[in-house]
Amino acid sequence: MSEPLLRAEGIVKVYADGTVALKGVDFEVRPGEIQGLLGENGAGKTTLTKIISGLLHPTSGRILIGGEPVRLRSPRDALERGIGMVHQHFALVDTFTALENIALGTGLPLGSELRGSVVELMERTGLKVPLDIPVENLAVGERQRVEILKVLSRKVRILILDEPTSVLTPVETDELFGFLRRLKGEGVGIVFITHKLREVLEITDRITVLRRGEVVGEVETRETSAEELARMMVGEEVRIRGRRPVELRTELAGEEREERRPRGEPALVVRDLRVPSDGGAEAVKGVSFEIYPGEIFGIAGVEGNGQTELVEAICGLREGRGRVTLKGKDILGLPPLELYRLGLAHIPEDRWKYGLILSFTVAENSILGRQRSPDFLGPLSVLRWGRVFSHARELIRAFSIQAPGLEAPAKSLSGGNQQKLIVGRELSKEPEVVVAAQPTRGLDIGAAEYIRDILLEMRDEGKAILLVSADLDEVLALSDRVAFMYEGTFTAVTTPSEVDREKAGLYMGGVRG
Repeated sequence: MSEPLLRAEGIVKVYADGTVALKGVDFEVRPGEIQGLLGENGAGKTTLTKIISGLLHPTSGRILIGGEPVRLRSPRDALERGIGMVHQHFALVDTFTALENIALGTGLPLGSELRGSVVELMERTGLKVPLDIPVENLAVGERQRVEILKVLSRKVRILILDEPTSVLTPVETDELFGFLRRLKGEGVGIVFITHKLREVLEITDRITVLRRGEVVGEVETRETSAEELARMMVGEEVRIRGRRPVELRTELAGEEREERRPRGEPALVVRDLRVPSDGGAEAVKGVSFEIYPGEIFGIAGVEGNGQTELVEAICGLREGRGRVTLKGKDILGLPPLELYRLGLAHIPEDRWKYGLILSFTVAENSILGRQRSPDFLGPLSVLRWGRVFSHARELIRAFSIQAPGLEAPAKSLSGGNQQKLIVGRELSKEPEVVVAAQPTRGLDIGAAEYIRDILLEMRDEGKAILLVSADLDEVLALSDRVAFMYEGTFTAVTTPSEVDREKAGLYMGGVRG
């Protein structure tokens, strides 16, 4: 066996508050190998990869590169040694263009030479983005692609990818996997972090599983299964309401789901909706659909094809033209607070930007959108803190939110618990219609299962749910009807039982059904 490109030995990380994130972890990256790194949120994946990429220093243990002990003082130091990481949360200058951000990452001057190399890289990987638009005007998925291109342009020898396929169609994922295999053939060592078990089984050679800061398993990919990996991650079998695990889904057989028929009048109706993008172009181009009580209507597609603008227009965050009715009442253009009063709840795709005020406490975040309600606002516009704390306490109990306390800042919660807080708050408004945009993005398998089960329970209680997700498996597993969105229009509207992954990929790529 060849010498590892990198080996981490006995890595321990204890944070200043006493949290033990890693407990003597051994981990190595071999040349010409794609290694999967799995684990729930809080398992230690992020801490380990931050140490490997120079963002954090270990409390004890050592890092060896090429067999020689090294001290990685910073990400720049790691990059100079050939280690690059694409993080789940972006590190981009919002006012700079995509090309300018890539130039910052390479240290090369802007010019035709850099542009040509980036265009060539986009062609090789299939990761295409508009290079001359400020990244603040790009969709979330497009920004993630800029991050990937920024690191790949450094010609790294060790590449760490955190959830790189969350914004790609099946076809684009296949193209990325092909590129990763070519990198592997060139001797590059790749660490692939994902929650999609199907993908980790397809692309990796070896898989390491972390749980609670320790390595609980290291297996050859060809000798394991998704069920075994899920058990290692969470300690028990993971299922969704008796259905097959989402990550295992290729087709949902007819006997595995109940086909639901719409009843009564639609709760939400959208007709010929047109919505501009930040740049002024039309992002949503005459979309029409309706959602009935007791139905999940899913929208699948690569991010950046108008889903964000569609959701923002429906939820009062962006202007649009056309007609949107909630229980027969025109709501297009109404502010979010009024929409809440009329029975619409919104689980936003960006929980940091739209879902929470991170510096506010758990209790304060638990009533956002309801802070002016008589339930919480007393005489002289003074909050009734007793009621606020009682409400927050009930949400924590009902939605199994793990929080240090009611007065802890929201930023102290894990991503999964932040999402549970948002979901609990939105459902406490007793809505008729729920718009859930990317509700499980970045969550571990256990937290994602919890959120999906809540969506199913809400549907069974008669709520109308609009589910927008870049996770194709999730949309097909949960939806009663599904639309595929490409460049601002629907290419097909069908039932999940009538579409397989190949056909879904064609619809997401622009082929009309």
